[in-house]
Amino acid sequence: MAIEGTQEALSGAPGARELIYVTRGGAGRVLALGGLQQMGWNLRRAPDARSVLRILQRDTRQPHAALLDLREGFTQQDLAEFGGALSAANVGWVAGIDARQLDEEPVRKLIRDYCYDYLTLPCPEAVMNTVIGHAHGMASLACEGGDVTSEAGFDGMIGESGAMRTLCRTLRKAALTEAPVFIAGETGTGKELAAMAVHRHSRRHAHPFVAINCGAIPHSLIQSELFGYERGAFTGAQQRKLGRIEMANGGTLFLDEIGDLPLESQASLLRFLQQGSIERLGGHEQIPIDVRIISATHHDLDLAVADGRFRADLYHRLCVLRLQQPPLRERGSDIDRIAEYALQRYSQEGHRTLKGFAPCARQALHSHGWPGNVRELINRVRQAVVMAEGRLITAADLHIENALATPPPTLDEVRDAATRNAIEHSLHRNRGRLVDVARELGVSRVTLYRLMQRHGLRASDPESPNTISVA
Repeated sequence: MAIEGTQEALSGAPGARELIYVTRGGAGRVLALGGLQQMGWNLRRAPDARSVLRILQRDTRQPHAALLDLREGFTQQDLAEFGGALSAANVGWVAGIDARQLDEEPVRKLIRDYCYDYLTLPCPEAVMNTVIGHAHGMASLACEGGDVTSEAGFDGMIGESGAMRTLCRTLRKAALTEAPVFIAGETGTGKELAAMAVHRHSRRHAHPFVAINCGAIPHSLIQSELFGYERGAFTGAQQRKLGRIEMANGGTLFLDEIGDLPLESQASLLRFLQQGSIERLGGHEQIPIDVRIISATHHDLDLAVADGRFRADLYHRLCVLRLQQPPLRERGSDIDRIAEYALQRYSQEGHRTLKGFAPCARQALHSHGWPGNVRELINRVRQAVVMAEGRLITAADLHIENALATPPPTLDEVRDAATRNAIEHSLHRNRGRLVDVARELGVSRVTLYRLMQRHGLRASDPESPNTISVA
């Protein structure tokens, strides 16, 4: 075997997974682990913390699994020196112990705080491969999470779900045009981030990106904020002030929460969009402005237009390209990606190094409804980083443990809900004509009757002499 410093490198096949075996055992106590090499592991042996850190620091983006053989040779002082290695983000630790060692509190604490699992040694290498493989997989997720923003679909936007892929494709296309863009979506979904991405990839990227939250400014001040004013225009106007529209000249103006813009200001904004020029409050000069408009709101603008709260002509000016920002609850595995990103970003704010999320936290992340969307998720993770007691963030740390009280639906429940929904919609489309409903759904009338009875649906077939009522 080739000796590499204090490490013993047992090279596996190219592309093999990295495994560090940490042991000080004497003859007869060191595991051979030849079978693991045949299973695709590149094995390195290290006797102390310094050796482990040298391996890990060669490439911090390379995930490793590490088996810490605790059966003999390590004192409490030796284990204390492993702090940096045990907390490294690119390694998943597994402890190897004697069964009797589980009675020792320091060993139990080490496993609980730092390790993904433990093995009672010796054990079959197939079992070892499974457990160590899981630890390696978790380290791989951590390595990916550390660079998640560079792997995101568009300009740092985190997400690989179908909804986010669609959004990113649309954002790329929108960036190549000069047409006004309207971004719809719930509060906290990242509408301003999407607007900034469009600006940075447009021909205007070298010019200003100016944002204004129309809902956060008092109605009495919104005109002066948008259009500026001349000195002496009103009491307190001591000098000329440029408005946000003029400040964005040549670049992009982002009108956030456009649905909260008062009607008076809507008329002024529409006039600017039609004429391409503004007039400061208290002034008489028409100032030509070249700016691209991106707007966004969490309100239903179609409903606002119907209710007379938003001008239809302004709506059509703003909504040339319409984008939909998906809510977090519909983004599946993106929830994990964003949570990992938040943990990496704020990990230094806590009083201890965190290894990741406990299983209960993962379940809670996907059970919670996320009314505040991405903003709420990031804030909860940031709070958990500071308040967590253990090495793993729990559902209690996230303050969403109550979400676990409602278990996820079973496959039968999902199937029943889909069946009921399909029948209800078909009955509506076919005005209760059961012959047409059965034909549309591809089932017999007998089967349709049975399904309607099972789901408590009522209907009548007005065109059939056999009018029924199913309850």
